[in-house]
Parts: sequence; C-alpha cells; structure tokens
Amino acid sequence: MSGRSPMITNENGFFEVRLESIGGLGANIAGKMLAEAAVLYQGLNGSAFSSYGSEKKGSPVKSFVRLCGADHALRDASPVVSPFVVGIFHEMLIKTEPVTAGLRPSGTAIVNTTESAQAMASKLCRTSGRVAVVDALKIAVEEKTRVNTAMLGAIARLCEFLDPDAIKKVIRETFDHKYPQMVESNLRTFDRGFNEVQILELGPGSEASVCEAPKAGPAFGYLAAPIGGIIPNPGNTVLKDLTASRQGFLPAFLRDKCIDCGQCDLVCPDFCFVWEKGVDKKGQPAQVLLGIDYRYCKGCLKCVVACPTDALVEHREEPGYADAHRVPHDLTGGKPAKSA
Repeated sequence: MSGRSPMITNENGFFEVRLESIGGLGANIAGKMLAEAAVLYQGLNGSAFSSYGSEKKGSPVKSFVRLCGADHALRDASPVVSPFVVGIFHEMLIKTEPVTAGLRPSGTAIVNTTESAQAMASKLCRTSGRVAVVDALKIAVEEKTRVNTAMLGAIARLCEFLDPDAIKKVIRETFDHKYPQMVESNLRTFDRGFNEVQILELGPGSEASVCEAPKAGPAFGYLAAPIGGIIPNPGNTVLKDLTASRQGFLPAFLRDKCIDCGQCDLVCPDFCFVWEKGVDKKGQPAQVLLGIDYRYCKGCLKCVVACPTDALVEHREEPGYADAHRVPHDLTGGKPAKSA
C-alpha cells in the first residue's frame, strides 16, 4: 500500500462505506467487489453485505462495506450507521430516503447526478467534508454497462488508500466468469468514473454543521419490533417515485400515431398509462390515452416493444423531460391532469 494515503478508521478500528441505491443499479455487487479487492489484493480484513426487502427492481437497497487492518479482528455484522463514505446511486433517492443519515462531518458523499457538486452540497445540507458528483448514468449508457462500476471508480478516487488496479482485477474476475463480453466495457466504465468525478472540498466542520437526519438501523425491542412480513418502504406504491429505477431511457409518447389499442397498458407492470373517456375516430365512445405518469415508470420499455404503431419510442432521458411530459394520475377518481 506504499504511495497511497493510510486508511482512516473509527473508534472501533473500521473504515465503513454505505451505498444507497435501489434494486437494479448493482449496489450489492459493487459492495462485494469493493470488499474483495481490499481483502484479496490489499491484505485487509473486510466484509460486505446488503439490506433490502423485495428484490423487485426499484425497491430500496443499502449495501454496507466494512474494512480494517489485517491485524484487527472483524466480527461486526451490524448495519453501517456512521460511514466515512456514502455512495448515492441516484440523486432521486434524496427525496425518499435519508441517504446521508449518520455520515460523519468529515465524510464524503458521492452522488450519481448531472448537477454540480456545489448544487448537490446544498441539496444534501452539507457544509463540511467532501461532496463529489459523477454522471454515472451517462457513462453507463455510453459504455452499455450499469452505473455500479462507474460509482466504484469514483469511490476509488475518493478513498485514496484503495488500489484502483486491485478493484479492476476484481471487476475483470467478476465479469469474466459469466459475462466475458462485458469485461472491457466495465473496465472503461470504472476508469471514466475515476477520472470524471468532480470533488468539492467543504472543510472540516463540526457535528452541528450537518443537517439533522434519522440514524439508520434503529434497535428494536419486543415493544417496538415491526410486524413480521411487512415491507415498510416498498418499491411500488401510489406514493412511490420510481424515477430512480430508470437507467437512461424512457418511453416517449407520440399522440398522433396512437390508436388507443391498449397494448401498452396490458404489458406495463406499473400502471403508468393515463386514460380518459372520449370518442374514437368514428365518434363512438372510447377510452383515449392521454399519456404517461412517469412517476411510476421505471423505464422497462415493454410498452415500446408492444406498441403496433410506434406511438411509443425509446427516448434517452435528459433532465426535466419526464416532469415536462408527465400526465399525472388523479388518484381521487377525477379527470387526470394534462401534461405541463
């Protein structure tokens, strides 16, 4: 490990990382690859494990990584509640999850976003430590991979005691086993994440400089234990925003080509399509498709495949597109709102 910064540790002798994500973005495997690189190629002790409910794409996922020196025993398997680094795999998670809960004042938040580090620091209420941003989704789309290896590259850049070459070895070994054709593209994705991350230094700060946020992983006793079998934050409800599930593409709706056949609605797993009573081209009463409520669209594009008239087409998502073209469902049973 010569030539790299020494690993900082907490009061228990651990360096801890928490990855905040949703199912489908690859945070679980990213945490495992990070720990494997540290253990197999840097001589550290380490563990990686994840917390999630339903394995449905779009459900919240937390991946925990805990590292320590080879001479220090690692017997702690509890969730990481006070990390030195938080990796946020999609900026929309900031709206629904306490992603920076417990992050140390001197810690680092790394966000997959198109916004600047200064703007993200303001959103996260961070006035100390470091905030880093990387457009991991853009990199993943261009390299035809997922955002996880781009985020790994950014994490390697910010955690200077980690050896990027060690992580790249693990990436190669991981993908070479089942997906050898994906090895080189994921290595490029890692390198781009490493080189394209933008870092904002905010200074040392103090505990009072960080916005209040609930601690992750509260201890439950027999009086406060949740009822078994309940998922407290499911990935798909009328209150859930699935924007973070999209991996660079969404369906664009072309009203002039639509024949209101309903094939899109039949294949949509999340009831994204909004209809109203109207008339068909012959003047007969019919259901007319108004558009898509992108709040519930996770970008699976099944509707694009099913549409017989190309009224739904694959569209590369850019910031603001979904909000500008969204037709919200009216959950009270009234007439749906028109798009902006």
